[in-house]
Formats: sequence, C-alpha cells, structure tokens
Amino acid sequence: MHHFEEELTCSICYSIFEDPRVLPCSHTFCRNCLEGVIQLSSNFSIWRPLRVPLKCPNCRTVVEIPAAGTESLPINFALKAIIEKYQQEDHSDVATCSEHYRQPLNVYCLLDRKLVCGHCLTIGKHNGHPIGDLQSAYLKEKETSGKLLEQLTDKHWTDVCLLIEKLKEQKSQCEGVVQDDKKVVLQYFKKLSDTLERKKQALLTALDEINTRISEEYEPQIEKLKKIREEQALKTTWQ
Repeated sequence: MHHFEEELTCSICYSIFEDPRVLPCSHTFCRNCLEGVIQLSSNFSIWRPLRVPLKCPNCRTVVEIPAAGTESLPINFALKAIIEKYQQEDHSDVATCSEHYRQPLNVYCLLDRKLVCGHCLTIGKHNGHPIGDLQSAYLKEKETSGKLLEQLTDKHWTDVCLLIEKLKEQKSQCEGVVQDDKKVVLQYFKKLSDTLERKKQALLTALDEINTRISEEYEPQIEKLKKIREEQALKTTWQ
C-alpha cells in the first residue's frame, strides 16, 4: 500500500476515511467505526453515563465522548477535503477492490490467500478472516512447506514430486505478485513525479504573474515621482 493512501486510511476498518471525526487525543477515525467501538463498549455496561469513556484504538488514551455521541465530535475538514480531491483524481495505477468502489487492496486475507480491501473485512465476505501482510504470509507458507517435508518418508516419493511442482507453482505466483507490485510502484512514482512537476510549474507561473503585477503597480508611480523630482530640480536651477 502506498504511503499516501495509508494517511487516508482508517486504522479500524482499513478503508478510506468516511466522515472523519477527531477524538480529543487528536487521532481521527470514521464516524461509523467510532460508533461501532462505542456500541461494543456499551454492551458491557448496564447504564449510559452523560459522557461516554472511550479508549483510543491508536494511542490507548481514555477520552470522553459527549452524550450527544460522535455527531458532536469535530470533523477533520482538512483530511475530508484531501480525500475528496484524491477521489476525484485518476488513480488507475492503484489496485482497487472489484466489489467496493475505489477501496484500495491493502490487506492480505490469510484464509483465502488474496489481497482484499477494508470493506471486505468489515462488511464483505472476508468478515472475521485472519489478516496479515504479504511478507508474513510468505514466511508462514514457507514454514508450512518445511513441516510437510519433515513428515515425508521414502515411501512417498510421488508425493514429493507433486509437492515440488506445487512449490514451483506457488513460487511462480509469488514472483508474479512481486513483479506486478513493482510495476504499480514504478507507475505510481512516475505519476507522482509528473504531478509534482506540473504543480511546480504552475506555482512558478503564478509567482511570475504576481511579480509582473507588482511591476505594473509600482513602476508608473516610481517614474511619476522621478519626473516630478526632475522638474523640481530644473525649476531650482533657473531660479
């Protein structure tokens, strides 16, 4: 997952922020995610206080939610604006979920052995499945393969051959995933570089225009005053 997308992703649902709300500890989460955490906490309480205590999922600090609920929490307008602009731009180079619109494939489902998005884990068919990253999944598969080899005996050479072919197939699939990810990374940074170059040129052009306006504003006044000074000098000379 690209670092920029990580900044736009809720650490509870692993999806792009929706209605981002800021807790008193300054961490931001989706409003619906906070509602879920509060609801889970309320299930273990027989009464609801005027201010609901909540442990921040990020820093574990205990904060208080007003009785009005998450609606009273401040909206992270800066983050919301960035997300809206990000979603309006073309991100064809970023792998997204085919089932959930514009959601990046940023989590590895250990059960089904595939990349999924945050919505797949929270409301989709991968709900409740164990998750991890590709490197951890690779190490786990490698460990499993090693255990299988230890269980084999001289009577199972056919199984050994089949296992070799299976491992070759898995190796090829992993290498394919890595190559695809490398292409995505190269495309992303090329596009990012092009975008930064365009923004740089736009800013330089804007500054040049401002400089031109400054000259247009001040030069006539300077010339006018210089002319008055010269006329005054001539009058003094004739006197």
